[in-house]
Amino acid sequence: MSSTTKSLAGSRIDALLDENSFVEIGGAVTARSTDFNLQDSPTPSDGVITGYGLIDGNLVYVYSQDAAVLNGTMGEMHAEKIVRIYDMAMKMGAPVIGMIDCAGIRLQEASDALNGFGQIYARKALASGVIPQIDVIFGTCGGGMAVSSALSDFTFMTDKGKLFVNSPDAVDGNRAEKCDTAGVDFQSRESGMVDVAGSEPEVIAKVRELISLLPGNNEDEAVAPGCTDDLNRACAGIASIAGDAAQALRLIGDDYKFFEIKGEYGKNMVTGFLRLNGMTVGAVANRTVLRDEAGETLESFEPVLTIKGCEKAADFVNFCDAFGIPLLTLTGVKGFASSKCAERKLAKAAAKLTYAFVNASVPKVNVVIGEAAGSAYLTMNSKSLGADMMYAWDSAKIETMDAELAAKIIYAKEIQASEHKAALIKEKAAQYEKTQSGVENAARRGYVDTVIAPEDTRKYVIGAFEMLYTKREDRPAKKHGAIS
Repeated sequence: MSSTTKSLAGSRIDALLDENSFVEIGGAVTARSTDFNLQDSPTPSDGVITGYGLIDGNLVYVYSQDAAVLNGTMGEMHAEKIVRIYDMAMKMGAPVIGMIDCAGIRLQEASDALNGFGQIYARKALASGVIPQIDVIFGTCGGGMAVSSALSDFTFMTDKGKLFVNSPDAVDGNRAEKCDTAGVDFQSRESGMVDVAGSEPEVIAKVRELISLLPGNNEDEAVAPGCTDDLNRACAGIASIAGDAAQALRLIGDDYKFFEIKGEYGKNMVTGFLRLNGMTVGAVANRTVLRDEAGETLESFEPVLTIKGCEKAADFVNFCDAFGIPLLTLTGVKGFASSKCAERKLAKAAAKLTYAFVNASVPKVNVVIGEAAGSAYLTMNSKSLGADMMYAWDSAKIETMDAELAAKIIYAKEIQASEHKAALIKEKAAQYEKTQSGVENAARRGYVDTVIAPEDTRKYVIGAFEMLYTKREDRPAKKHGAIS
């Protein structure tokens, strides 16, 4: 066992892992370079503590950078230690957690340090989709280290962390005090790099919680604890809070728990994990309102797909599919965001999400909980994209477009010739809605498997995932898709 509590890097490992479970690897390694008189500067562990331990009994590999050693800069042996940890984690099939506090590349080691960065990039790319990768930013994560964090599956960040490719003051026309592009707010809300933020103890607790929800690798299943919650529990009042999908998912999940991912980014789309009968399930849902714990409305959103929302959801779906995590969607979307800015990338973003759902071969269950219209509805894991089970609340609607707008198009000549245009539009819209917009119409054609009462959602989705547990589905033979 290693005694690492003398350094901040070591104390972070101790806080993260189960008590007395950490075993250090490479503790005697130091820098090899002697250029610029580096031999005169002690480099214990070459600025990074590496090893393995347990989180709730689950094996994980960790590396923790020590800013007290040459500012935590990345040198040749520093990088080599991280690469070795990745090699071991890949062999054992266990997650890697990087605890980041790094000022960047060690200039004194020049090309050796640069090559080290490249080796880390290569290992992380190879490990993607094989083992979960989590970075936790405690201090500085700049330049090449920011690229490394972007190669991870999840990035956590404390309120004192700094994440940047270019420091704020190096951006033309910008100053850190004017727009702190390295700060946690910007990286959570604007770039979408940060999945979870908070104080150091909060972030560490959240990492432990996430690890408990994930499988160790792409061939294992997440450990499923015994479920003590009632599998047939009614989701009382879910229809009244469905606008805030995160709250609805808490009602559906075991013990009223839901772990949200990227909660500050693309807020009109919700992504995260819950358990259903002990099984980890990934959730994607449309959101129209964000409420606090007291039920007060903080923000409202149009029921539309946006660039940020689509990209956020697509990345999440890809992760779940890579690790065999079933997918649940709650759908309530009427169209796409309409603006000049949205037109720049929205079609591509929606295509990316569409592709992710079609490409995913894990069990997929969709519940239509509100109005679902047009191509935006199709993109949200519809039956035509491959949803295995499709439910709809009895209060929901599935339609091509708004009934009144459809009536104006279909009956344009009659409306134009009528002396009572408003009344005729209302009449025709009601007729169109009755024949085309109800979920019963979609159910009659097989696009919805079962129409359910909102309060029965939990028992139906649990039943569906239990039935789909042994699902196997092949895809056309190819190297990989080209949609990204």
